[in-house]
Amino acid sequence: METYKIFYSLALIIIFAKVFGIVARKLKAPQVVGEIIAGLIIGPSIIGLVQPTDFISQMAEIGVILIMFSAGLGTDLKELIKTGPIAFLIACAGVFVPLAGGTVLYGCFYGFAAVGTPDFYRAVFIGVIMTATSVGITVSALKELGYLKSRVGTTVLAAAIIDDVIGIVVLTFVVSLSSGQGGVADVCIRTVLFFVFSGIVGIISYKVFKRVDRRWPHTRRIPIAGLAYCFALAYIAEEFFGIADITGAYAAGIILCSIRDSDYIAEKMDINSYMLFGPIFFASIGLKTDISEFSSEILLFSIGFVLVALLTKIIACGLVAKVCKFNFSDSLKIGVGMMTRGEVALIVAQKGLSIHLLSPVYFTSVILLIIVSSIATPIILKLLFSHDNRVGQLA
Repeated sequence: METYKIFYSLALIIIFAKVFGIVARKLKAPQVVGEIIAGLIIGPSIIGLVQPTDFISQMAEIGVILIMFSAGLGTDLKELIKTGPIAFLIACAGVFVPLAGGTVLYGCFYGFAAVGTPDFYRAVFIGVIMTATSVGITVSALKELGYLKSRVGTTVLAAAIIDDVIGIVVLTFVVSLSSGQGGVADVCIRTVLFFVFSGIVGIISYKVFKRVDRRWPHTRRIPIAGLAYCFALAYIAEEFFGIADITGAYAAGIILCSIRDSDYIAEKMDINSYMLFGPIFFASIGLKTDISEFSSEILLFSIGFVLVALLTKIIACGLVAKVCKFNFSDSLKIGVGMMTRGEVALIVAQKGLSIHLLSPVYFTSVILLIIVSSIATPIILKLLFSHDNRVGQLA
């Protein structure tokens, strides 16, 4: 392929992704869903205007890194520390119950494989996709209803942040084990060593960035240095510790989230992500989604995938909230608030595709989950809060 022809592909991806993203937003669906559908339409599965190439895959990988870096930058570390054991327990339940549910679901459809075999790791990876929580839709709904700063709202927000951290660690374990990079003990050691390394380097880096930020506040050198730091940690995570590169990018964001200009860094990252790398990443998922193998079995699996993913979050998080002294109504709201899926689920799925743990046809299941959870969550939350308000008025 001639070098200049890549500009043709990029032009089509950006235009179609943005148009379909706007349409999706108008229809009250996540913009990323529109961008994925755009990639599916212009990709080889339907029209065939754009073919997935190594260059597009590499650009998409940069998009993933930027998204995870921004997610880390958006973390409120002080709030995360203050939330205490309740949010942590809810997050743990919200990770490990869907993880088990997804593994069992895959086994029910395709048979239960022996531990340590490739089929076993494929089953576990279906569960890993279910662990991610995308709280953006929930936050918007709670804000609109006026309950974002309520006890329920702050618990959901904190639990979702911790949920993502635990989910990334679980992803790291599964990827390392499935790729034959050592046994469980070896993976545990390398993961712990990476986080110890990140902690030590993070303290030093934080102090350096804080000093630079104080001397040259709100200048472009801050986000440039932050971006270089993100790429460096992503490289170190993968190259020296055998940890997923997105884990390094996420850690870089968390390290820098407390400096004064963290919002400024995030703003500059969002420009790059919004303009170029984000649309390419999400459209590339559509490009790689293979609907030619879609069958009635895959349709049934997709329906089961959505139901298991939603119900395991609601039941697991709701039950733990109830044990932690929330009343039944608030426990149910917390469970529903934790069931949305978004970018992180796509990033996890993309990682599975890149290491051959996930077939492209299963992206359809993930996309369906994101659409259903994103539409259902605000509606159910509104009904639950409206019911409580009516009961309160009658009382």
